[in-house]
Amino acid sequence: MATSLRNKGTTLSRDQFDLPLTVDRGAGTPLSVQLGGQLRAAMNDGRLKAGERLPSSRALASALGVSRTVVTEAYEQLYAEGWIEGRHGSGTYVADIAPPRSGSLRALRPVPEDRSGGEGAAIDLRPGMPWVDGLDTPAWRRAWRLAATVPPAGRPDPRGLPGLRAALVDYLRRSRGVTCPVDRVLVTRGATNGLDLLGAVVLRPGDRVGVEEPGYTKARSTLAMRGAEVVPCPVDESGLIVDALPDGLRIVYTTPSHQYPLGGRLPVPRRQALLAWARRNGALIAEDDYDSEFRYDVAPLPALYGLDPEVTVYLGTTSKTLAPDVGVGWLVGRPDLVEAITDLREQVNDRTAVVPQEAVRILLERGDLDRHVRRMRAEYARRRAAVVDALGHLPLLGDTAGLHIVVALPQGVAEWVVERAAERGVLLATLDRRFDGPPAVHGLELGYGSATLAQVRSGCSLVRALVQEALSGPARAAVG
Repeated sequence: MATSLRNKGTTLSRDQFDLPLTVDRGAGTPLSVQLGGQLRAAMNDGRLKAGERLPSSRALASALGVSRTVVTEAYEQLYAEGWIEGRHGSGTYVADIAPPRSGSLRALRPVPEDRSGGEGAAIDLRPGMPWVDGLDTPAWRRAWRLAATVPPAGRPDPRGLPGLRAALVDYLRRSRGVTCPVDRVLVTRGATNGLDLLGAVVLRPGDRVGVEEPGYTKARSTLAMRGAEVVPCPVDESGLIVDALPDGLRIVYTTPSHQYPLGGRLPVPRRQALLAWARRNGALIAEDDYDSEFRYDVAPLPALYGLDPEVTVYLGTTSKTLAPDVGVGWLVGRPDLVEAITDLREQVNDRTAVVPQEAVRILLERGDLDRHVRRMRAEYARRRAAVVDALGHLPLLGDTAGLHIVVALPQGVAEWVVERAAERGVLLATLDRRFDGPPAVHGLELGYGSATLAQVRSGCSLVRALVQEALSGPARAAVG
């Protein structure tokens, strides 16, 4: 039996909503899917316009005679796809889904949004930055206000504040499957700082270390500055190729949860093979749990550390979940390594600021960080869907997780697109810089963390148009 709704300005007049909707309980399709499909169609054909407010889930459920869960699930799916957006304390609205105007590339030029002056006036689609405006302002301010009341310590603990280390033990256990005592946790200034400290106590000049190729440029530089010989280790669509690892490496740096930058997720057989390789060679695995919080296809695999804590050093940071300026990360390792790093930090006076540590502890203990991550996962899923939609059929890599997507392109095209996009106010980055040697894959790294959703759509539409121009017509000769 079908139930229909047509609001005539009575029950839902405050939402200014006038659209016939029908849900059929006898159909084989779930009610939430039916509702979502009708709303999606209405937004696509213009019956629901950008900026219009939708009814609350409670009001729409009551009017349709269905459970609130039906409406909530439909809204959540539309939110993830980028069709609707929430405004704090105001309600749910139709997002700006208007396609870019056809015609010249000049028509695609985005309108700059000057938020911070200087380079902030451009649309920044370079990777590596989160959406810092998405922080829950009341919780954020409360945490920093309370943290500021902590008196400074005369002799700071180089391992970090005991309260934060205890909170991290609980957080890593439930979020990443990392079970460890507090004495294995050390608070750092970020994942790169943790890698640097590890290299300082483990490496001798001339030691060979492996870094994924392509991989995180700062990890390569950090280990090289510790006097190590950096050996590029190839990756494929599933991450690090363990069978290609040479013997004699002292440390292997890897991003198994979301290989940076290509996006592979290291499968369990390779994880086991990597751990066996490390034991045979007496090597350590530096596991950077990069982007583990933000997956959009399946739940992330537990951290590699949980499979073998004796040969794995786990590195984490708040730079993507909160903001780079927080400057708080963590290292989890064997007690002897943590003790050696603790001694080194005392000698060189390396420490993590107390107030940020205390603020992160408060966010963890009150559950605010977990809530923020859930919100950001939905927000980034919307952006990721907008990127995929705007780029059309361009070949994409790493689009199931994280805050960036790689667009694979023929050699020379990415550089040409970066230059033309910059002229139109869109900042991009090429993939080539992530290789130590000759690039095996060429393309763009498109970050969607730091721009607004509208800017992401506009910038990616420009990218698509520029790529199409580069691959056809007069521009092809210039690119070549």
